[in-house]
Amino acid sequence: MSLLVLDKVGRRFGALQALKDISLSVEQGELRAIIGPNGAGKTTLFNLVSGFFPPSDGTIRFDGQPITAVSPDDLVRRGIIRTFQITQIFLSLSVYANVRVAVESAMGLNLRPFISRSVRRTVDDRVEELMETVKIAHRADNIAGELSHGDQRVVEIAIALSRAPKLLLLDEPTAGMGDEETHHMTDLIRRLNKGRGITMLFVEHDMGIVFDIADRITVLDNGTMLAEGTAAEIGANPQVQAAYLGDAAPGQAA
Repeated sequence: MSLLVLDKVGRRFGALQALKDISLSVEQGELRAIIGPNGAGKTTLFNLVSGFFPPSDGTIRFDGQPITAVSPDDLVRRGIIRTFQITQIFLSLSVYANVRVAVESAMGLNLRPFISRSVRRTVDDRVEELMETVKIAHRADNIAGELSHGDQRVVEIAIALSRAPKLLLLDEPTAGMGDEETHHMTDLIRRLNKGRGITMLFVEHDMGIVFDIADRITVLDNGTMLAEGTAAEIGANPQVQAAYLGDAAPGQAA
């Protein structure tokens, strides 16, 4: 059974048809990329899957259950976790505090006036585990707002992992990063997907990254699905070349 299934999904905003007749399936453990030119409907697709608004047409199923009318908060509890193009962290808090707030919230402790010593140890252990997982533990005491953009995105991934996602949605995870930060992020995505089995759906404009790490690629154009397949299949597709890739080929940035 596929983890995520979109069946003939569409979304209209008044007279604007942002998405039309989108059907795709994401398998458990898959690393799926969504690409397309600006205005293709990528963010709208993410907004539908994460419950920010419902589809106008079609159905969405997650883990075997319909989620067409499920709220974003409920989808988080079910295991759909999303990061955004603009980093969502507490800039005035330390890295450790950011992750700790996320862990306490995930454990339902954020409204408790008192936490026992044993529970505090459990929280501390989980915070340390997450920081080690994303390789940000050496920055634990740094104020998040003073970190580089790349390190802030890594903190955001740690926060997302605190919810033990079944499906992790990454919206342009390497945008605005230098080469070293991009390498760190792509390595982290690989490790979380291949090493921990976290299913991921990501939007990315760097075709070098997409062709390097994605198991399969879905191409959107003008709100419709233009193509779907492996990196080799997408790179050789003449329709994709004409609409989006141009001279880019697998392993090259566009």
